[in-house]
Amino acid sequence: MDKTNLGWINGLMGVVIFAGSMPATRMAVMDFTPEFLTGARAVIAGILGLICLIIFSNIKPNLQQIGSLIIVAIGVVIGFPLFTALALQTISSAHALIFIALLPLSTAIFSVVRTGEKPSLKFWLFALLGSSFVMSFMLFNGQRHRPSIGDLYIILSIIFCGLGYAEGGKLSKELGGWQVICWALVIALPFMLLFSLYYYPVNFDQVKTASLLGLLYVAIFSMLIGFFFWYKGLALGGIAKVGQIQLLQPFIGLSLSALLLGEHVSTAMICVSIAVVICVAMAKKFA
Repeated sequence: MDKTNLGWINGLMGVVIFAGSMPATRMAVMDFTPEFLTGARAVIAGILGLICLIIFSNIKPNLQQIGSLIIVAIGVVIGFPLFTALALQTISSAHALIFIALLPLSTAIFSVVRTGEKPSLKFWLFALLGSSFVMSFMLFNGQRHRPSIGDLYIILSIIFCGLGYAEGGKLSKELGGWQVICWALVIALPFMLLFSLYYYPVNFDQVKTASLLGLLYVAIFSMLIGFFFWYKGLALGGIAKVGQIQLLQPFIGLSLSALLLGEHVSTAMICVSIAVVICVAMAKKFA
């Protein structure tokens, strides 16, 4: 198997793991504040990442790479988790997934800015088409929703996440995928530890099991394990190209929301999912 296809397989595995982030975050913010959730998930993942680096890695980043790791940390360790948690206090996980459809475009744009990748015009056309399918489905297939502060937060999260994905994908070619997220977490660990302690819940004993499970999922899977596959996929297959797999994330996430939160999965969702799969395949072909 060539490295491009291997990159797409790793990217898909990462997206499947990430798809549980919105439902899990929605569960967690029922009992935790967004600030504590952001800090706690980073601390748990950071400790696990530090253990991985001590046991399995002898690579130490140089000063230039540390600068890139700080950008990764700002994007995916702090920015995306914090703003999604803030958003999910006021909007549903299903509505938040509207904007996840914009993440492939955000990632592709930052890949051009940060790495100089130059996808073809046909790639951009299918990327836009796939995003428009998802956005149209989300906006017109459910209840009407007036713009809110939650929408602004989720848009900010998409910007931070696209930056963190592109920067991490570029750096993964030098350090390796799992090392990038582990080092980013370790760099952020002291700050996030203080952050989580400052916002530590007063009545932790009243936190429900569902919220704890949501915290553990976003800490272990969304914040750590998913990135092992995702950054490896971006490094092997190209950041803008493999990033298009994220078009599938809203639909996987909606399925999980239906399973965990009782949201309805419609026939229209299945039909649009097929259309999006075709767009992803065509984007891959013309990338």
